[in-house]
Amino acid sequence: MHKFILLFIISVCSLPSLAQTKWKLIADKEQIRIYSSAVPESKIKAIKVDCVVDASLSQMVSLLLDVEAGTQWVYKTKSCTVVKRVSPTDLYYHSEIGLPWPLDNRDFVAHLITKQDPLTKTVTIDGPVVAGMVPPQKNVVRVSDSKGRWVLTPTAGKVRIEYTLHTDPGGYLPAWAVNAFAAEGPMETFKSMKQQLKLPKYRNASLTFIAN
Repeated sequence: MHKFILLFIISVCSLPSLAQTKWKLIADKEQIRIYSSAVPESKIKAIKVDCVVDASLSQMVSLLLDVEAGTQWVYKTKSCTVVKRVSPTDLYYHSEIGLPWPLDNRDFVAHLITKQDPLTKTVTIDGPVVAGMVPPQKNVVRVSDSKGRWVLTPTAGKVRIEYTLHTDPGGYLPAWAVNAFAAEGPMETFKSMKQQLKLPKYRNASLTFIAN
């Protein structure tokens, strides 16, 4: 059976409403824990990923903001392009997610905003999907509703990652199929992310707007 999970249309977007959600562990491998939770008035479950990586905050932020490299590690990502760079911590990007035939690919435009708490040093990256900026593509379904968030917390020389996401992929995509493979996309993405962090351009990263 096709494992069409989109990552889940991996956006890094804001999801404060899931902070008090009751999560159920659905996968635990290589120190990557994945949880799911029902969302009121939605057939699609929310996803949370929790893991600790041997990296600095600058390494993690450098990787996440290097959106054009997303095709190398984000599950099923066909393309990722910066549309507009407002500042080092503020950018818009377009991404297309490849799905198996006969399903249509999905795409989205997200607005990435990076902030750091000066006291705790915790970094939050939000990226709500936005309308416009990139014309619709033929045979590609535009995602108009995606909510998620990356929270990066420094801990004993490492970084704890909490990633939450709820996406309505739109168009024809059976909810039972999306939910059935909810762990696969995030698990493969985070495993690839750990390998990507070892590259010199991230391992040696230093950002003026991030305090490690």
